[in-house]
Amino acid sequence: MPTPNELKTDFWSALKSDKTVMLGLAGVEHGHTRPMTARIEGDTGPIWFFGDRDTELVKSLDRSQSAVFSFSAKDHDLFAAVDGVLQVDMNRAVIDRLWNSAIAAWYKGGKDDPRLALLRFDPGQAEIWQSESSLFAGVKALLGVESQTNRDGKKAEVSLATGRASP
Repeated sequence: MPTPNELKTDFWSALKSDKTVMLGLAGVEHGHTRPMTARIEGDTGPIWFFGDRDTELVKSLDRSQSAVFSFSAKDHDLFAAVDGVLQVDMNRAVIDRLWNSAIAAWYKGGKDDPRLALLRFDPGQAEIWQSESSLFAGVKALLGVESQTNRDGKKAEVSLATGRASP
């Protein structure tokens, strides 16, 4: 059974690989989240998102606010719910470092497009679940083996905080 630190390491590895999260503000917008592509610098963040100033999410960010995201690895062997702080941070050096052709395709004006918003997410607490591969878990389910242990035994609540202040 993985330790909380192993689950945390697995989470960062999966997020760097798979990148898509469902991001939203905590307690705002009726709990709606939207798919966003995470960009991570270093081993543990911060997590950056390129957004559009015309979206409700960005319009709601007049200051740092509590935010949440949900994550599911592509092979569905790891899931996470992450709390943190989200803010608009138009750091040009970060924009330059993270900019690529996939991001450029969304902004006709390039790095100076007036719609461009760089969002910084500083993670706090996370709940991480790990499951067996779908094929292996499916075979065990067909045989009626270890269902309760598998569901409850590989979960951890961990801190992903890197020292950034809360809102």
